[in-house]
Amino acid sequence: MHLFKSFCFFAILLISLNTLNAQQYPEGVFKPNIKAVRFHIYGDQMTLPVYKLNSGDRLELHFDDLDANVKSYYYTYQLCDFNWKPLLLSPFDYIKGFTQQRISSYRFSSLAFTRYTHYQMILPEANTLPTKSGNYLLKVFLDGDTSKLAFTRKLLVLDTKSSLMAQFVQPFTPQFYNTHQRIKFSVNLEGLNAFDVNQQVKVVILQNNRWDNAQGNVRPTFIRGNTLEYNNENDYSFAGGKEWRWLDLRSFSLQSERVERAEYSKTATKIFVKPDIDRSNQQYIYYQDFNGFYQVATYESINPYWQGDFATVQFRYRTPNGLPYSDKDLYLTGQLTDYKLNQGSKMQFNAETGMYEGSQFLKQGYYSYGYLMVDKNDPSKKIEIDGNYWETENTYTILIYYKSFSDQADQLIGIGKIATRTDRPGINL
Repeated sequence: MHLFKSFCFFAILLISLNTLNAQQYPEGVFKPNIKAVRFHIYGDQMTLPVYKLNSGDRLELHFDDLDANVKSYYYTYQLCDFNWKPLLLSPFDYIKGFTQQRISSYRFSSLAFTRYTHYQMILPEANTLPTKSGNYLLKVFLDGDTSKLAFTRKLLVLDTKSSLMAQFVQPFTPQFYNTHQRIKFSVNLEGLNAFDVNQQVKVVILQNNRWDNAQGNVRPTFIRGNTLEYNNENDYSFAGGKEWRWLDLRSFSLQSERVERAEYSKTATKIFVKPDIDRSNQQYIYYQDFNGFYQVATYESINPYWQGDFATVQFRYRTPNGLPYSDKDLYLTGQLTDYKLNQGSKMQFNAETGMYEGSQFLKQGYYSYGYLMVDKNDPSKKIEIDGNYWETENTYTILIYYKSFSDQADQLIGIGKIATRTDRPGINL
C-alpha cells in the first residue's frame, strides 16, 4: 500500500509539471437553478477571495436559488495542490473544527418579478477554519451530501513567507511586440530552505484574476541565494486583448446607452443589447473597465442581493460581412459566463439577421464582457476577436507556492499584483 501511494504521488507530481491547463480547473456551477454566485473579499466584488492564515480577514459568499424555496445547503473546504488537483488528505488535516457547515442565512426575494431565495455567508467561520495555506475549493452542496454538489469556488489561503518585485514590459520578440504583455519579477524566499527550487517553488500568474488562461510551471531564469529571478523573454507573456465591452444593467426601467429595447411582462423582463460589431480594425482607446468582472448593483435604493431582479439578456454580434465565421465558433466570455466555453456561452448564427445571437439570465448589475473565437477543428486555438494590444490595461496577480520535502501540500507563501497602466481614461494612443 505504501509503495502504491508513493507511485501515485510521483505520477501526480510529474503531471503537475506540465503547463497549466484550464480544463483541469474544477470551479463551476452544477445546478441550473443556481445563479449570481459571488465570492470575494468582504466589501469588494472585484477581488479574488484571499484569506490570510490566522487573520481576521472576511470573505463574502452570495448566491441565488431560482427554485425560491428553502433548502439545506452546506459547505466545506477541499485542499488542492498548486494546480488545483484535490489532495487525498483527511479534512481534519487542514480544517479546524467542523468539516461541514450549514448555510443558515437566507432571504426570500422581494420587489423583483423573478422569485428566488438569496443565500449569503461571511467566511471563514470560527468553528470551520482552514489551518494550512494553499489552494482550496469551497464546495457548496445539498443535504450534507457532497455528491449533491451545487457549485464550487476557488479560495486562496495565504501565509506570507516571501516578498516579490514585479514589472510589466513590452516583449522584444517581433511577433509579440505590439500585441503581448510580459511580466518579469524576482522572488525573495526570506530564509526558506529551498534545496531544489525547480521542484519546491512554483509560480502562477493570473491575468485579470482569470484562471482559464493562467500561466505557470516556469523555472527561474537566475537563482542568487534566496532570490529567484524570472526574466525569460518567452515566459509569462500574455496576449494583451482590448478593453472589455460593457453593459449597464443596474436598472431595468432606466435603459442605459447599450440597451436597444426591453420587453416587460408581469413576471419577467427581456432586454435586447445593441448589436456588437467587430472592433479589430478600430484604433485602440483606453478607458476604465471591469476587466471581465461584473458587479451586482442597482441604481434604486434597494438591496441588490435580495431585491435586485433578473432579466433574460439577448446579446448579438454582427460580423463584418454578415456571414458566419468559417470553421470557427463564437463564445460570449467574461465572469458572467464563468469564462466557460460551452453550450451556455456559445453564440448561434442567425442567417435571417446576419448576426450571432445568444442569451444569458442576468441579475441587475454592471457587466464587462467580450467575445472569443475557437477553431472547430482545434479547440486549443482561441482568437481574441477584438485583437491584442500591448497598451491594454490589465491587472496581473502573481502567486508564489512552496513545498518542502516534508509538506503534503503546496503552501501559498506570497501574492503580488501589478497593473500595466494607471493613467487616466480617455487617452488615445
